[in-house]
Amino acid sequence: MNERRVAGLARASWAVFRKDLRIELRTRYALNALVMFVVTTVLVASFYLGPALLRRDQNAAATQAVLLWIAILFAALTGLARAFVGEEESETALFLRLHAPGLAVFWGKWLLNTLLLQAVIVLATVCFALLTNLRIANLLLFFVVVCVGGLGLSTTTTLIAAIIAKASARSALFAALAVPVLFPLLVLCVQTTEQAILGVSSAQALRNIQGMMAYVVALTATAVLLFPFVWEA
Repeated sequence: MNERRVAGLARASWAVFRKDLRIELRTRYALNALVMFVVTTVLVASFYLGPALLRRDQNAAATQAVLLWIAILFAALTGLARAFVGEEESETALFLRLHAPGLAVFWGKWLLNTLLLQAVIVLATVCFALLTNLRIANLLLFFVVVCVGGLGLSTTTTLIAAIIAKASARSALFAALAVPVLFPLLVLCVQTTEQAILGVSSAQALRNIQGMMAYVVALTATAVLLFPFVWEA
């Protein structure tokens, strides 16, 4: 029975993901917002900093790590806030409530947000590498950081997007709720990204990685427990 329920939940989640992906590919609302914010942030940062940053700033690695995660964070806050707003505006939220389990809706939306966010992280990294001379000495550590940090961002933004879907001041409320929750994770992401740029070994950064993973697991468990109540409210 449990296996059938898990299989049914997986099929329903995949159906929600495919529906949202088709809509996103047709409208490209979130994708355009994510890309434009990242590109704008990188261009503004590189206009003054540029490749000469390493020669001017002894803390260049820290500066690059902070700028990279600022671009990723605010791109996520800009582009992923409408994960559930579109359902409310098009009046399809009731249809989803009637035909899909609440957790299937969460995982379907989460999967799309994760896909978009990881694409944006790749774009931001490439843009910073080209325009600010970003060089990452420990690629494996950097890969772990962006994957774990991206999972934390997508989980938090998915839950909070459901919370603010019916609110009037959605954008301000979304940022006000997301930033305090994500702040500890972002601090760890910035610190570990700086270590990856400097070439610190993965063993030396293990404590930060463990902290990030523990925080993401706690965020995900909280989101899974809270989402059914938020969705049915």
